[in-house]
Parts: sequence; structure tokens; C-alpha cells
Amino acid sequence: MEEIEKKGNSNKKNQLIVFKLGSEEYALMIDQIKEVVITPAITKVPLTSKFIKGVANIRGSVLTIIDLEERLGLYHSNELQIDDKINYTLVVENEDLKLGILVKELPNTLSISEADIDQSPNIIHDHQVDKNYIKGIVKYQKRLIILIDIYKIITKEDVSNNP
Repeated sequence: MEEIEKKGNSNKKNQLIVFKLGSEEYALMIDQIKEVVITPAITKVPLTSKFIKGVANIRGSVLTIIDLEERLGLYHSNELQIDDKINYTLVVENEDLKLGILVKELPNTLSISEADIDQSPNIIHDHQVDKNYIKGIVKYQKRLIILIDIYKIITKEDVSNNP
């Protein structure tokens, strides 16, 4: 009976939002995402970190807009290319933090079992973010998707000078 319970736990399904940053796929648990919208006009805010692209009005709320590629050091560009291409914003919200994350392609939803998530050891050591921001590596078909915890990458202090 105990084996059945353990097996049942490994079959628990997780809903993920999968998106590309750089050339790799990343994912957030669906409960960290409020909605996905086409990126509206972004107003730059002076004297903010380079990964903070500015603020935008999304459904009546002014949100800080984050470039996660730049935050994670996946490229070093001074300007995000938003001109001709449609970009999307993942609206992330909890009781302490509400912000938008820029992505270049429409994210996908993926349902995976708990057994498909390889709980990662502390393979990342970055003094600027919580070292446990990688929750695991998702093995799905022939893909490896990095499952991250956005609240360990971006904190309230990171955006405290912004609306």
C-alpha cells in the first residue's frame, strides 16, 4: 500500500508556462503567472537596474517590466528590440510583488508529471540572486526545460524604487 501512495505522488501533474530566453527553454509554475498579454508601450524609468526596462500600464495597473534575459546574463544588450516584432509579457503576481516579464515568443502551457522534474542540486551560484532559483530540470520528450522560481530571481527590493 505504501508503494502505491509513493507511485501516486510521482504521477502528480504540474502545469507549467514554457518560454524561451536566449536559445534555451525556461518554465514557471502556472500559479506564478496571472496572465500573458501582448507587451504594451513601455515607459523608461531613470536610475533603475539595466534589467528593468521601465513601466507599463496593463489592464489599469502600472507594472515594472523586467527583461529576464538580461537579469540572468543571457545577453548584454542596451536596448530590447520591441519595434516590429510582437513581444509578450508574463504578468507575475503575489502578495508582495507584481511585475511583467518580457518574452519574445508566445509561451506554451505544458502538463508534466512530478517524475519528469529532476530536482536540481545547487548548480548555480550567483551572488545577485537566491542560489536556489532553479527548481529543477524538466525532461520532456527530447527537451530539457529549466524550471525557475521567479520570486527568487526578482525580489521586492529589486523593484522597490519603481511603481
